[in-house]
This record gives sequence, C-alpha cells and structure tokens, in this order.
Amino acid sequence: MSDKQANTDVILIGAGIMSATLGSLLKELVPDWKITVFEKLENAGEESSNEWNNAGTGHSALCELNYTVEKPDGSIDISKAISINEQFQVSRQFWSYLVNSNLIRNPQDFIRPLPHMSLVQGEKNVTFLKKRFKALSDNPLFQGMEFSDDPKKLMEWIPLIINGRTSKEPIAATKIDSGTDVNFGALTRMLFNHLKKQNVDVKYNHQVDDIKRTSDGSWELKVRNASGNIERHCAKFVFIGGGGGSLPLLQNTGIPESKHIGGFPVSGLFLVCNNPDIVKQHHAKVYGKAAVGAPPMSVPHLDTRFIENKKSLLFGPFAGFTPKFLKTGSMFDLVGSVKLDNVVTMLAAGAKNIPLTKYLIQQVMLSKEKRMEELREFIPNAKSDDWDIVVAGQRVQVIKDTEAGGKGTLQFGTEVVSAADGTIAALLGASPGASTAVSVMLEVLKKCFPQQTKAWEPKIKEMIPSYGVSLLKNPELFSQIHTSTERALGLSQNLKKAGQRSVS
Repeated sequence: MSDKQANTDVILIGAGIMSATLGSLLKELVPDWKITVFEKLENAGEESSNEWNNAGTGHSALCELNYTVEKPDGSIDISKAISINEQFQVSRQFWSYLVNSNLIRNPQDFIRPLPHMSLVQGEKNVTFLKKRFKALSDNPLFQGMEFSDDPKKLMEWIPLIINGRTSKEPIAATKIDSGTDVNFGALTRMLFNHLKKQNVDVKYNHQVDDIKRTSDGSWELKVRNASGNIERHCAKFVFIGGGGGSLPLLQNTGIPESKHIGGFPVSGLFLVCNNPDIVKQHHAKVYGKAAVGAPPMSVPHLDTRFIENKKSLLFGPFAGFTPKFLKTGSMFDLVGSVKLDNVVTMLAAGAKNIPLTKYLIQQVMLSKEKRMEELREFIPNAKSDDWDIVVAGQRVQVIKDTEAGGKGTLQFGTEVVSAADGTIAALLGASPGASTAVSVMLEVLKKCFPQQTKAWEPKIKEMIPSYGVSLLKNPELFSQIHTSTERALGLSQNLKKAGQRSVS
C-alpha cells in the first residue's frame, strides 16, 4: 500500500457533465492551472450524465409543465420557465464557442433539433394549457409556440399518440419546433477528450474516500486507485461533482455549509422501443402532467432519442425508491448520510414525505404490464413486445431547513454548496441539472473565485455573449444568439430535414 502525495491547483471529483463543464471553462480562463480529475468508474459520463440515465431534453422549459405553476388567482407564473430557458441559452452559447474554436467537433453527435410538446387531457387541464400557452407565447424566449385542441391537427403532430384514442375527453397540446434532444453522455465524453488534450490529468478507477483540510488551508484527498493503493492529493480548490455521491464527500469536509443537509434518493426506469415501424411514427418530446403525489422528475413523457446515431423512443420515467445514492452505490448510502447535525432535518423530511415515499414504493412494485397500462395513456395501441425496461440514473434530492418550508424541506432542483472562503464547492440535486451546467458552473466560479471573476469577464463574454444580461429584456440579442448558436450547432440545417422526416 503506497502513500504518495501529489499537488495540483484544482481537483474535480466525478467525470460527469458538471466537472467536464467546469474544467472546460477553467482551461479557457486560466490555461496554465494544473487540473486533476478523479472518477471511480472506468469512463466519463457513466452515471447521471449518461444518455440512458436521463431524458436528454435539453431542459429549456418549452414543454415541462411543472415549471409553469397556476397561482391561486388563476394566472400562470412563468418566472421559473424563463430562468431555466435563459440558462439553457447560456449552455448553447458555450457549446457553440467550443465548436467555433474547433475544441469540439461534430455537434450533431450530441445535439439535434426536435419539437418539444406539452399534452393534456380533461377540460380543466386544457384550460390550464391554454392559459400557459398565452403567457409563454407573448414572450420572446418562447416564440413560435403553437397551441391546438383540434384532433386533426394533433393527428398531424403526434399520430402515434392520437391513433386508437377512444376517450371523449377534450385533449390539447402545444408544440414548439426550436426544442432539442441532447445526448449528455456523448457531450461529456467529448469534453473530457478535449480536456485530456489540454493536459488535464483524468484518473479513472480512482475513488475518493475522504477529504480533509490541511494546516495551510488547502484540501487533502485520500484516493484509492485501481490497485487498491491509497494516494494523497492536495489542491487549493476542489469541486465535488459526483452526482448522488457528492453528499457524503461534502459531509466529510466538515465545512459549516455542509451541516443540516440531507439527501433523498429517487430511482427511475424507462420503457424503450427500438421497433423501427413504431419509432418512425413519432418525432417529438411530449410531456404530460405528473400524477398527484408524484415528484416533479416523474412527469410522464414520450421522447424521441438519438443515441449512437440510432433513433429510439423512451417513455417514463417511472420513479422508484432505493437507498443507493448512485446506480453503482451502496445499499447503506442513505443510512450513512444521517449525521448528528442533520438527523432532525432528515426525520422531519421523512414525516413530511410519507405520501411521496409510499408513491415511490408503489412505483417500484409495478409489474411491466402495469407500466404498459400507463404507457397506453399516451400510446393507446402500445404492445408489450415492442417495449423493454431500462434502469435510469439515481437522483438525490436535497433536504434542508428553509424559511418557506420549515424543517426537512425537500428541494427539487440543483444546488451549489460552497465554503465561505471559496476553496471547495459541491453540486447537489437533480433536474434541470445537465441542461443548466454552464450557468451553474459560472455560479461556482463567481462564488469561489470572486477576485478573479472580474478579470475573467472579457473572456467569459467572448464565450457567452449574453453573460450578465437578461435575454428576456433584450429580445434582439436573444434573436441574434439563438440564430448564431443554431448555426454553430448545426440545428438550422437539420431543422428542415427533421421537419421533412416527421411528415414523411
């Protein structure tokens, strides 16, 4: 068992989309900084970032109904949808910069144009969708959105979903053609290939067991390599981007900001169809409304996906419960995360979320036929033989005490936790996650490098022209950026082809 020590400027834990993004930003801003990445698995993007472990929606709030809430007075609050859309535009700008600078190539390998749709049934839901459409379509970020409750028009848009439908309930949908399908696994691998060329030391099969503060204020990591030997690595700045595995490492740091925080693991399954006769009948991501009591990431949706240049359909996700924090985690992850400082928070969350836990356990127990019944709400003629079950990624939702929710409030979203001195930061939470990676990592830079951020601003603006500007308040800038990123990412030329394909 060797015990050698190595020093580096920056350590990134986890080879997912977040570390890939932060590493790529830092390499543009400070090329001479030495960066080391530790990943416990054999390759990049194998957990939450993997294309089979998320819906690849390129969350831009074009179709996700849970980002637009109906207020008690009946009006629709679209502030969260605007915020998420603007964050996705930031991601598009950074990816375009990387493509235009020849740092990554072939954007069609990770992003493709695909209509985004919302679909509802029942009079009350149709009224809600109409109001949502009105609120969003007046907004420059959601230009081009269409609404229809005409069965003929819907048959044109989504034949697979409308065919064989016998219910007399009213049905309506919105459609916007500027949506995308993003393969975050492919993008993560591309970014890590780019980082390796920039002399970033990426160490696979290396597990970080512990993190401790040293007397000079830097951080020492205890890392177990592929041979089982222990290595010590020190850095002035550490980013913990290990998906569900980030919480235990954050707790190990002992920073005050890590106290009173817990994690609630949610697992997922998708039904996948590779039958070309079925697949060619659908060309969109179609989001419905979540069942009562379901967590926001369990909104049912039927997605066209492009994985390894092959088109398939995914339906789900069916949520579930397991105490693991990662797909490759341990059954003791949840119990191990309960500490003296968060036990009250965790117990309060447990008491508050009994209906949710019950729902998740019921979801785990569903037979394939029961899952098919849910799919038939979307595709009336779906046949069991055409669909297989794929286990999706683990998500760990943040539990913390908040003023609004009180003790043990379950947070749905992504959250950056950083030390007051900015020497260490961790990313916790789930959706919209990967889609907003660039915005979230810019927030990490702002929090952790406040002195340098000012000097970095010109370069950041070169990479992200809208940095520090509201696109909503600058519709002309939004229009320019949307057009230029569409061109750089090959979305405009593909859009015509995609339209031709979906009609044929």
